[in-house]
Amino acid sequence: MPPALVDSHCHLDFPQLAEDLDDVIARARDAGVTRMVTICTRLRQLPQIRAIAESHEGIFFAAGTHPMSVADEPMVTVEELTAIADHPRMVGIGESGLDYHYTAQSKAAQQESLHLHIEAARRTRLPLIIHARDADDDMARILTEEYRAGPYSCVMHCFSSGAGLAQAALDLGFYLSMSGIAAFPKSESLRAIFASAPLERILVETDAPYLAPPPYRGKRNEPAYTVHTAQVGAEIFGLDYADFAAATSANFDRLFWKAAA
Repeated sequence: MPPALVDSHCHLDFPQLAEDLDDVIARARDAGVTRMVTICTRLRQLPQIRAIAESHEGIFFAAGTHPMSVADEPMVTVEELTAIADHPRMVGIGESGLDYHYTAQSKAAQQESLHLHIEAARRTRLPLIIHARDADDDMARILTEEYRAGPYSCVMHCFSSGAGLAQAALDLGFYLSMSGIAAFPKSESLRAIFASAPLERILVETDAPYLAPPPYRGKRNEPAYTVHTAQVGAEIFGLDYADFAAATSANFDRLFWKAAA
């Protein structure tokens, strides 16, 4: 059997994966990806996502409103998120965050939503899952100010921002998650950011069905391909693949404590 690995962030309900979900999950298990967290990006999709987690061993879910969806969805409440967190397979809050690349016009609403997600993470003790794009300064400021108001745990999902935001997150005790972007040939600067971070703060993910690593770049991503990103991660940290898989799995257990092996 290959070393056990965790895909800490994927979207199993998205149509690209849902059409052959059982095969997708089987290929992941064959590759050693024994656990996955499927992410709810709009709360109205929660029943479908929850059903996937309930129907498959080793699959958990997180819930929140994606920053790019904030303008199109009712504003989430802390009470909604804390109520969902009672479910045994609900292991994280989000993904939330800031995205000024495509949706800068909803900046104020995104920030309001982010504050609400942070408070839910604080109350539930579940990790906050952050999406950040073209918003490094505001993201670092809000995360830091909120942490000073009361601690919470957090992972910077699919991290591809600058070194400043990486350091701000690490200074708060947060985690950086490595996606297929880190395996792209031109991602030398991003790999350098990961290399400068402590190994005990690193997770791996696919963000499937998006961002497939080589040799599948440009094709549909799926949880089995976490292996290819983890192989690059092992190279970054100068480790055998099995040791890197074990380290990132232990990191996942520490952060996503409800999904611990």
